[in-house]
Amino acid sequence: MLWALPDPEAVLRHWTSLLRPGGRLVLVEGVWGEAGIPAERLTAALAPLAERVHTERLSDDPRLWGRAVDDERYAVVAVPASGRRHTEIVDVHLILRRGDEVLLARRAGTGYGDGLLNGPSGHVEDGEDVRAAMIREAEEEIGVRLRPEDLRAVLVMQHRGPSGDPRTGWFFEAAYGAGGEPVNREPGKCSGLGWFPLDALPDDMVAYCRAGLEAYRAGEHFAVHWHEPGDPIAHDPGRESRLRYL
Repeated sequence: MLWALPDPEAVLRHWTSLLRPGGRLVLVEGVWGEAGIPAERLTAALAPLAERVHTERLSDDPRLWGRAVDDERYAVVAVPASGRRHTEIVDVHLILRRGDEVLLARRAGTGYGDGLLNGPSGHVEDGEDVRAAMIREAEEEIGVRLRPEDLRAVLVMQHRGPSGDPRTGWFFEAAYGAGGEPVNREPGKCSGLGWFPLDALPDDMVAYCRAGLEAYRAGEHFAVHWHEPGDPIAHDPGRESRLRYL
């Protein structure tokens, strides 16, 4: 019906504004003799309103019309521009192994997970790749100067906290002795370091870190850890696990 309206471009702007996030506009149009709207005009009108526009020619299928047709008939599917692309923080996490043990740090004074154990970790900064970020964070937090060849990527996990946007964590494994002896370089954020058995992890951990170590211990390489509103930041062995393997 678009071709019959006096201002198709204004109608398209209105229709796309009515769509919910993730919605799409589907139009079946054509040109019949002197009437109709050409596909070229319609796709040009949708171009500034949509991230993607797909046109499918329908004239060639007589089953749609009950007979063969030689005019222009088509369908258009438009996915409107959201105005905001999905973005995520990227974290890096160090699994420093000393035989069957792993290094954990007790958070303090950060405002997030204070008093809980967590592996050395941090955010990837603008312009960094994940390995460079892990090398930087390891030196800043525990004074260990790792080389790229000391690190092995072992897990990628998407995580969402109880309140907040999703983030993606890269977990890297390194062996004790690579880069020197770990020390607490950030006493304002960490009250101490300790070695803990990987097969008997303590319960007083940040749930995000605990989930990553559980996935690593299980030999998984891709996982999702998706908190629900009201879940605690701390690992709770009495709650249903939010960890899912991909």
